[in-house]
Amino acid sequence: MQEKIIILDFGSQTTQLIARRLREMDTFCEILPYNKFPVGDKDVIGVILAGSPYSVYDPEAFKVDLSQFIGKMPVLGICYGAQFISHTLGGRVEPADSREYGRANLTTIDTTCPLFKGFEANSQVWMSHGDTITALPDGFRCVASTDKVKFAAYAAEDKKVFGVQFHPEVFHSLQGTQLLKNFVVDICGSHQTWSPANFVDTTVQELKEQIGNDRVILGLSGGVDSSVAAVLLNRAIGRQLTCIFVDHGMLRKDEFKNVMRDYECLGLNVIGVDASDKFFKDLEGVTEPEKKRKIIGRDFVEVFDAEAKKITDAKWLAQGTIYPDRIESLNITGKVIKSHHNVGGLPEEMHLSLCEPLKWLFKDEVRRVGRQLGMPEHLIGRHPFPGPGLAVRILGAITREKVSVLQEADNIFIQGLRDWGLYDQVWQAGAILLSEVRSVGVMGDERTYENPVALRAVTSTDAMTADWAHLPYDFLAKVSNDIINKVRGVNRVCYDISSKPPSTIEWE
Repeated sequence: MQEKIIILDFGSQTTQLIARRLREMDTFCEILPYNKFPVGDKDVIGVILAGSPYSVYDPEAFKVDLSQFIGKMPVLGICYGAQFISHTLGGRVEPADSREYGRANLTTIDTTCPLFKGFEANSQVWMSHGDTITALPDGFRCVASTDKVKFAAYAAEDKKVFGVQFHPEVFHSLQGTQLLKNFVVDICGSHQTWSPANFVDTTVQELKEQIGNDRVILGLSGGVDSSVAAVLLNRAIGRQLTCIFVDHGMLRKDEFKNVMRDYECLGLNVIGVDASDKFFKDLEGVTEPEKKRKIIGRDFVEVFDAEAKKITDAKWLAQGTIYPDRIESLNITGKVIKSHHNVGGLPEEMHLSLCEPLKWLFKDEVRRVGRQLGMPEHLIGRHPFPGPGLAVRILGAITREKVSVLQEADNIFIQGLRDWGLYDQVWQAGAILLSEVRSVGVMGDERTYENPVALRAVTSTDAMTADWAHLPYDFLAKVSNDIINKVRGVNRVCYDISSKPPSTIEWE
């Protein structure tokens, strides 16, 4: 039995954050679309109804049959979830006088309610809603208020139903983790048995049973997810696993050589394929970002497929798919905008069964599992890196010369972050070559007309949102000076101070 909390997704951008908070409490949880509650699943110990961009009165608003779980297990509604429960059971929800957004303080808290055990007076929370509850259903009582929101939280303890109109999952709700723990551990009774060690032991046994004596092929990228998946599979089935690492020529400086050496040290059976000539030829003259991505994706499939066909007795294709890749995220029209992905779009004619050993893990959990497996920290702590590599960090057409220039500039930046002890403080960093832009410079007594390089470094927890990293000025000055002096073809360095949103992390 794997006890779990079900989180019903109504389209909120913070639904994944709720799940991450629960996993940090060593409690397994699963995010499902609002209309996919697993009726009859005896492993479910509680339900959370998440937020939504809708009002409960919108004709298109997502609705769920509450009788599936209310009265049968503990239920927590968050923001829209709280309003939906109240509205459906006979309460009243109305437009607020003004949109309630940002920090607020709980001016009254009933700490006899188990949801608010351990709360401090005037605890700070984060509001984000346009409607507000103005009357509660029969049998429900108010357990917290702010100066503007009378029913900031409610409870019906006899039914084990609770609701909050703020977001406990976000950082700005200072005791939000305490509230979620009160619900998950005290009210739902989680035994907190979800851990990297248990995951490794259980998954290794499941992989042995699933695969038996079959051969498995895995496509490595050099990144955290595929590397951890490979080591986990290697522990389960050893030499039955063959890994394929394709070099498209647009990796970081010396990355192909260094990563191959790391994989060999880990005892993995890896085939390295240098296919850079094919990729550069097919990308010649292409400047449109999406077209670059499609060419690289197509070529990767062709190269991988050709290599995989040499392993004639393979029965399984393994991928480093993680949980955020598989969650069905809904936009406000209700259409699926992100569902189960197949890395690289590998062709169906391969006729291989799919094996995804990390499919239930978030990125931070993948790293914890990697450490549990004894993998080196420089592999586990690597920043995310785009699949198309430096091709989407060069604005304009791709050539070997431009890639070489960017590799040198990027290496100075990344190594500098490591040398200054800043690398682990940053979620993702890299250099971008503005190859279609030239700027005037002066070097010695000569006028130069060369390319600028932009440096990008962001802080984030899950890449859904990101802020530009406030790196020290003296560090940026040193890196800028080193790049301009050591990298031919670059005479100007800029630092990107855009956040996501409105910008993206990558430039293309």
